[in-house]
Amino acid sequence: MAIVDVTIIPIGTEGPSVSDYVASIQTVLESYGDNITYQLTPMSTLIEGELPVLFEVIQAIHEVPFKSGIKRVATNIRIDDRRDKHQTMESKLASVQEKMVQ
Repeated sequence: MAIVDVTIIPIGTEGPSVSDYVASIQTVLESYGDNITYQLTPMSTLIEGELPVLFEVIQAIHEVPFKSGIKRVATNIRIDDRRDKHQTMESKLASVQEKMVQ
């Protein structure tokens, strides 16, 4: 199980807002059903799942602005792939919260 932090940046939009693109990306993520878990944040989207599936998902969401007519897209990807134990977005947060209580 890996966790990806991904930001899709359409370049050359008509205005400063990109929420329409973000909404379209979320729709694509929904289409992957139980194969991934994802969470929209104010600055990026977190996605967890098996690494080969995540690469497929990243390619699919990278294409979203192009399908809307954008001619240039920059995609930033950060991957956390821990293989010594099973971890999820929730378990990572829980670990930090446990340490804050101590």
